[in-house]
Amino acid sequence: MSGAAPGDSAIPVRPLLPETGLPHDNLDAYRAALAEGDKQLRERFVAGDDIETLVADRARLVDRILLHAWQHCGDDDPAIELVAVGGYGRGELHPGSDVDIMILLPDDPDSAQRTRIGTFLTFLWDLGLDVGHSVRTVADCVRGGREDITVATALMEARCLSERHTSFDAMRAAVGPDHLWPSREFFEAKLAEQVARHLRYDDTAYKLEPNVKGSPGGLRDIQMIGWVAKRHFGVQTTRELVELGFLTNNEYGRLRQGRAFLWKLRFALHILTGRREDRLLFDHQSRIAEMLGYSDANHNLAVEQLMQRYYRTVMELGLLNEMLLQLFREAILMDPNAPATPVSRRFDIRNGYLAAADDEVFKRDPATLLECFRLLQQYPDLQGVSASTIRQLRGALDLIDDAFRSNPDNRATFMQILSSDRMVTHALRRMNAYGVLGRYLPGFGQIVGRMQYDLFHTYTVDAHTLFVLRNLRRFARKPPDPAYPQCAQIMQGLPQPALAYIAALFHDIAKGRGGDHSELGAEDAEQFCLQHGLSQYEARLVAWLVRHHLILSVTAQKKDIDDPQVIHEFATTVGDEQHLEYLYVLTVADVTGTNPKLWNSWKASLFEELYLLTRRALRRGLGNPIEVETLIRDTQEKALVLLHGDDAADQPTPKLWSRLPDGYFVRHAPEEIAWHARLLANSDADDRPRVAVDREGSRGGTSVFVYSPQRRHTFAATTAVLDQLGFNIVDARFTRTRDNASIETFRVTETDGEIIDDPHRAEAIARGIREVLDNTSPVQPGVTRRAPRRVRMFSTPTLISFSEDTPNRRTMLELTAGDRPGLLSQIGQIFRDNNAVLETAKITTVGERAEDVFYLSSAGGGPLDPEQCDRLRTSLKTALDSL
Repeated sequence: MSGAAPGDSAIPVRPLLPETGLPHDNLDAYRAALAEGDKQLRERFVAGDDIETLVADRARLVDRILLHAWQHCGDDDPAIELVAVGGYGRGELHPGSDVDIMILLPDDPDSAQRTRIGTFLTFLWDLGLDVGHSVRTVADCVRGGREDITVATALMEARCLSERHTSFDAMRAAVGPDHLWPSREFFEAKLAEQVARHLRYDDTAYKLEPNVKGSPGGLRDIQMIGWVAKRHFGVQTTRELVELGFLTNNEYGRLRQGRAFLWKLRFALHILTGRREDRLLFDHQSRIAEMLGYSDANHNLAVEQLMQRYYRTVMELGLLNEMLLQLFREAILMDPNAPATPVSRRFDIRNGYLAAADDEVFKRDPATLLECFRLLQQYPDLQGVSASTIRQLRGALDLIDDAFRSNPDNRATFMQILSSDRMVTHALRRMNAYGVLGRYLPGFGQIVGRMQYDLFHTYTVDAHTLFVLRNLRRFARKPPDPAYPQCAQIMQGLPQPALAYIAALFHDIAKGRGGDHSELGAEDAEQFCLQHGLSQYEARLVAWLVRHHLILSVTAQKKDIDDPQVIHEFATTVGDEQHLEYLYVLTVADVTGTNPKLWNSWKASLFEELYLLTRRALRRGLGNPIEVETLIRDTQEKALVLLHGDDAADQPTPKLWSRLPDGYFVRHAPEEIAWHARLLANSDADDRPRVAVDREGSRGGTSVFVYSPQRRHTFAATTAVLDQLGFNIVDARFTRTRDNASIETFRVTETDGEIIDDPHRAEAIARGIREVLDNTSPVQPGVTRRAPRRVRMFSTPTLISFSEDTPNRRTMLELTAGDRPGLLSQIGQIFRDNNAVLETAKITTVGERAEDVFYLSSAGGGPLDPEQCDRLRTSLKTALDSL
């Protein structure tokens, strides 16, 4: 079924080719005519011509080219008919669209006909058209259509280009619903096809690089509506669905407007790439935003404006698709006269859907705009809300105003939805899809469809927020989720889980406003809580969670949590165990809801360790922090037990320990210390470097041990080897012994964030590092891997800041730069050249950015002086900005 372009209205077309006069035997003339026609279309697109006209004109241009070529190959066989199928059959072509045609005959072609068909197709390929073709008889069409729903669909949209259409008419009759794929079977098959397609895109329209054709809410969803309507109702245009009562005029306008916007994006993609391209890749988003007239504004880039419109468009189209398919389901599969089962005075259950008892329910009693979602929670077996009720609800959204939001009964209903023991995420997602959530919480309405132009945030802000809420609900579910045992245990012990849900709703609600979104969101959250009947303490707790929702993640990933002072400061900020527990589950839910690839065993271990260390500090009392001497003694005793078992008390300490500074025992766990002691039991006997890999994993990563009898600044060389082998380096710790040897421990993971299981990979690490340590050349090994395409699309400015870690007599360097292979190795070489001694490195990759923290000291010990910091800053900026 065509939409507005070929069929909904008669659109005048500018002549792109002469009706006659194109030389039949001159391929260059055809190429020139096609190129001129496409050039005109590009110019008209840039000038802002109507996109529906352009898409139809591209099909008409190809029609004329093909018909001229058909005549060139001999139009004297009345048995052969030329048929357009697929999108070309609908009369809808973009600059790079496939041109799908069918050569239709009453019987199998003879040798002369095969020659003519071959000549024609060869001519089209030589012309440069991307032609998909089939040669079929009417019987072939029937057989293929019966076996394959996609073939039946393509034939349903076929359009005959030849003047004679005897076989075409016979084919259309033979493949109609009276002969194959009756309406019921066709609908069920196409619905299953849509479900499978949505799953291929993770069942979300909110991908960073969506597909304008195939993603949920995309062009294929609009076509789905047309296919079903044409098959069952026999309509030829979308407009006819208004006359049949399936669409209102307003909905038809939104459908047509949404399709036009997606067509603009697709047309622009084809122009920019010079080929068929339906993915809105980062490579193209900014250029398309500029092409379509968007410009940067305060706190909102042009590309973010474009993508917000895209996400809001596909959200609207997805809802229209849901409504229409539900109406079709009722008309095709269900009993329209099925009895209704009342569930309240205002709502019934009909055919498994929640339905308004009459057409005036929402207007008569606006409170029902929230009540229907509460009923969905109370009746979890419902398939959803009926299409007619969705339509009524959306028509009444203007009733959600300040008076509605101030109504105590409405506030109570909203809190009941949030506090329900089931279907919380389900209800809020529907509220968002239907526009209710953004009306009830105006701040939430501002983040609907809002994207952030980076690789860190995979979803739009509203979608991310609901994923965070979903994750919290997973933690609360019984039996406990085995993937998150600590979170499940904590969540199920919280006195009021709804407080965490409210914090999730508000933690990013102020993004895009300018200023600190955590502070602004905290203000909104506290006001919401007080308005909805929560106590002052509860309101302050939720506001604190929103204000500090990033602090646990930042502390774990950027600070040295082996330092008791770091733990004490963090515990002081948190204050008590209840705040810690709420913060921990919210943080894990936030990180796992930001980007599925962010959460791995390393982060899980790191966050859990910070939680446990902080809980221990809180239980000791903030006024009674653990002393470093006590921590060292406890660590050594545990390491001795690991080395000697029950006889540890009678065994002497390893000779190695006398060569190590106190900081070593603070920065390493007992398991690591025991491992190192075994490896270096005879380190006095020779002067060889030693390398070992612990495949058992610790703290969620694989430990790589490097010992150099004479300190050699090996960080640059070691990281180059690890990077070249394709490992992620997440942590590095360095200890200089009293006799100037070096003990280095790297924690590495595979690219997916998991430990290294493959023994061959582990051996490759040890072998590669040994080779570079045995090489006395000052030239470091290079990293030849290329950065991924997505990363190369971003230009991240290099940011450098220094601060003094006074208790530990060292300097903390925080560096943000564009992530790239070899970055750490280059930084290590700069540290060496500037006599900066690296003690600890915390490595974090945030999408396309590296956000690393390095703890440095001078060659003689102590923090770097101001002049050394300035030299280091200059060297880093010069090197990293030049890449």
